[in-house]
Amino acid sequence: MPRLLWRNWVISRRLAAGDLPEGSGYAKLAFMSCPLCRQRRARRQCPALGRTICAVCCGSKRQVEINCPPDCGYLVAAQAHPPASVRRQQELDLAFVIAMRDGLTEAQSELFLALLSFVAGLHADPLLNLRDDDVADGAAALAATHETADRGLIYEHRPQSLPAQRFVTDAKAFLASLVAEADAATTRRLERDAAVVLRHLESGMRGARTMVDDGPATALGIVGRFIAAARANRREDAEAGRPRVGPPQPLLVKP
Repeated sequence: MPRLLWRNWVISRRLAAGDLPEGSGYAKLAFMSCPLCRQRRARRQCPALGRTICAVCCGSKRQVEINCPPDCGYLVAAQAHPPASVRRQQELDLAFVIAMRDGLTEAQSELFLALLSFVAGLHADPLLNLRDDDVADGAAALAATHETADRGLIYEHRPQSLPAQRFVTDAKAFLASLVAEADAATTRRLERDAAVVLRHLESGMRGARTMVDDGPATALGIVGRFIAAARANRREDAEAGRPRVGPPQPLLVKP
């Protein structure tokens, strides 16, 4: 049992037995531990909870279990100066995404980023429980369908797993929405570029675990963090009135 928790347990037992007066200094020590973990000393006043918590719980539960107000000093400081481990993770995520889209043209890169945003949305849905292999298989099947159509043949390739089939269905609808009001030339270009972009997505989903293995959704986790960081940066730029650097919205460039 951690030392602070053990001490508080002993004090509470002595209070219950009447061995210590309730107003004594020892009695007050029983209430100095963090109300969230009950292990570490509470040192930070949390405006969201209205209580004092420890620094570890403040850092690990911030914006996860604690709905921090935007003016919280600890939140503002963490956003302005993220820990070195967070910065390193962001750098690795960015390097992975850059490697995934290496070799794409500007238009294909914009389509690729739009597709990553779509994939991140699917990954965030707890009901789907997607894995990297599901997205890779689905992307391969959909790419093959586009490649076959480019040769003048109509044949729909289907992946085997149900999650991969769900990905294909949703991805087809997403790609169709990008050119819902586009002309024939733009639609044709999208169909041609989609196969290339989907192959890059397939390759990234299959290759992530050769570099770092965080489980069956390693690549999806990277994509989710990358998209979340990109959106946060755009919000900060908008609030600060800075011009946004990056692909325009919508991500699909139309002539």
